[in-house]
Amino acid sequence: MKVVMVCLAHSWTCPGLLLAWCLLLIPPSAKGTSVISKPNIVILFADDLGIGDLGCYGNDTIRVESGCVEAALKSLSEKKQPYIEAGGCCLSAAYATVTGTFIIQFLTYSVARTMQLSLEGMDYSDSFRVLHWLGGSGGLPPNETTFAKILQKQGYTTGLIGKWHQGVNCEHRNDYCHHPLNHGFDYYYGMPLSLVGDCEITQPPEMDIALRIKLWSYTQMIALAVFTLVVAKLIHLVSISWKVIFLITLFGLLFFISWFSSYGFIRYWDCIVMRNYEITEQPMKVERSAPFMLKEAISFIERNKQGPFLLFFSFLHVHTPLVTMEKFVGQSKYGLYGDNVEEMDWIVGRILDELDNNNLKKSTLIYFASDNGGHLEAREGNIQRGGWNGIYKGGKAMAGWEGGIRVPGLFRWTGMLPEDKVIDEPTSLMDVFPTLVHLAGGKVPQDRTIDGQDLMPLLQGLVQHSDHEFMFHYCGIYLHAVRWHQMDSGNVWKAHYVTPVFQPEGAGGCYKIKFCPCSGEGVKHHNPPLLFELSRDPSEAVPLSPDTEPLFHMVLKRIEKALEEHRRTLTPVPQQLSFNNIVWKPWLQPCCGTFPFCCCDKEKENDEHF
Repeated sequence: MKVVMVCLAHSWTCPGLLLAWCLLLIPPSAKGTSVISKPNIVILFADDLGIGDLGCYGNDTIRVESGCVEAALKSLSEKKQPYIEAGGCCLSAAYATVTGTFIIQFLTYSVARTMQLSLEGMDYSDSFRVLHWLGGSGGLPPNETTFAKILQKQGYTTGLIGKWHQGVNCEHRNDYCHHPLNHGFDYYYGMPLSLVGDCEITQPPEMDIALRIKLWSYTQMIALAVFTLVVAKLIHLVSISWKVIFLITLFGLLFFISWFSSYGFIRYWDCIVMRNYEITEQPMKVERSAPFMLKEAISFIERNKQGPFLLFFSFLHVHTPLVTMEKFVGQSKYGLYGDNVEEMDWIVGRILDELDNNNLKKSTLIYFASDNGGHLEAREGNIQRGGWNGIYKGGKAMAGWEGGIRVPGLFRWTGMLPEDKVIDEPTSLMDVFPTLVHLAGGKVPQDRTIDGQDLMPLLQGLVQHSDHEFMFHYCGIYLHAVRWHQMDSGNVWKAHYVTPVFQPEGAGGCYKIKFCPCSGEGVKHHNPPLLFELSRDPSEAVPLSPDTEPLFHMVLKRIEKALEEHRRTLTPVPQQLSFNNIVWKPWLQPCCGTFPFCCCDKEKENDEHF
C-alpha cells in the first residue's frame, strides 16, 4: 500500500540528493488545489519518538513498512512502501506542546489555545514539571478553549484514543473537571496519565527521583519540627499545647503515608484505563493496551465514517517501559525500542487501511508527529531504551538543543496535498490549532495572541515561506533559546541563553538524573548567548563569535529586540503544577470499586489480540 504524505522540514534535515528527489516528485497538478470544507481529521501522536528513528533521517536499523524518503526513492530502494514515513521528512521546529501559542503563553492565559495532549503535562518548574498522580488536582483548566471544542461546535464528532496526562478531577472524586469529555471530546478511551515503569508488573517501582527526594526532605523537616517542639515543651521553653503538637504530628504522618503509599501502589493509583467516565481496568494490563486501543480507533472510524470526525490517537509508544506485543519482540535490529517503533508503525498502517477501506482517503487529513525528541537518558543498565535524534544535539526535556525540539511531522491528504513534498521552512506543533480550526470552518480566539500559523497555504504550495520569523523555546517557564528565520537571506540563527549541564560532562545528556533541569545548578547561563547558524551547523557543534561571524552583533541585537516585544505579551496566571496541585490527594483518586481497594477488569470479554 502506498501512503502519500507531505513532510515539513528544514533543508538541513535531509541530504541534498534526497531532498532533490523528493522535490522532483511533486505533481504539478497538486498546486493550487481548493481545500475541501470540513474534512475528517486524524492525528497520530507518538510519545518521545526520536527524529533519527525514521528512514528519512538515514535510519536503516528499524524496519517500518516504508520510509518517507524510501517512497520518493522507490526506484533506488528495495524497502516496502511506508505507513508512518511515506512522502517526506520532518516537522522539525516543534515543541513539547501542541498549544496554539508558545508554551510560556499556555501558562499566561486563563484560556488555552488548543489541546495539550500526549505530553508531559503543563510545565511549571524543575521540581514539578509533570502531573505525577491521577489523584492530584492539577490539569487542563475547565475553561480552556481547545481545538476539539471548536471542531465540536462545527459539527465534528470528536474522539480521543490513548494517553491524556492532563488531569482528571479538581475538587472531589468523579467531578471530571480535567477529563477529555469536558474539553471537547465526545468519546474517550485510554490511559489518563503516562506510561511508567510501575505499569509493567515485571518492572521495579518507579517515581521521579528528584520529587521523591524532595518529599522525603519535607517529611524529615516535619519530623524534626515535631521533635523540637516536644523537647521544647518538656523543658518548658514553649507554651504550645500538646493538642497542637499532636495535630502537627498527625499531619506529618498523613503526609508521609500519602506520598509513600503512592510510591508503593503507583500501579493501582496511576495505571488505569477509562472509557469515557468509566474505569475499565485498574490496574491496566499493559500487554493488551496496544491492540485494545487500535480496536477502539477502528471502531470509532466505523461509527463515524459519514463524517466529519476528529480522531486523536495518542500513542503510549515509544515511552518506556516499551511494552510490545509478542509478535514484534525481537524483530528489530535496534532492540526493544526498535520493536516498539515497528509495532507503532503497524498500528498506523491498520488505521490507514481502515480509512482507505471506507473510501475516506480524499476526505481525510492525516497528521503524524511526536511530542518530544528521543529520550536519551532512558536506559536500563547499558541498554538504550530511548530514541535516536540523528545529528542533532540533545533530546527530550532539553528545550534549546535541536534534538529535543525537532520532531517528525508528516501529512497525508490524497488529492489535496502534493505527493512526496519536502517543505524547507520552519514549522511548529503550534500550527496544529489554527490549521484544524480553519479547515473546520471555525475561528481562532480573537482575545489573545495566537503564535501558530495556518499550514494549508504552505502545504499546498500557495506560499513559499513560513510566517514564523521568531520562535521562543522555553523549558518550563524559563526561556532557553530564541530562533530567528531571517526572511531576506533564508538564514536560521539560534541564540542559546541557557543550556543544561550534561552529566557526566560531555556525555550529551543528563544521565545521572534522567531529565535535564530547566534552572538552578543544573543549567548554565550564557551572556552573551551562544549563537549558531543552523544552515551551516545543524548539529550546533561550534558556537559563533564576533571573530568568526561578521553579523554576530547585528543578529543578537535583532533577537534581543524580538525577545523584548515577546515578553511584553506575557501575563502571569495561577500555575497548574504547583506543589498543592500535583501532590496526591486520596479524595481525588479515581477508583473502580471501594477506595482504597480499587481493582477491576471490565475488558475480559474483549481480551483478544489482532
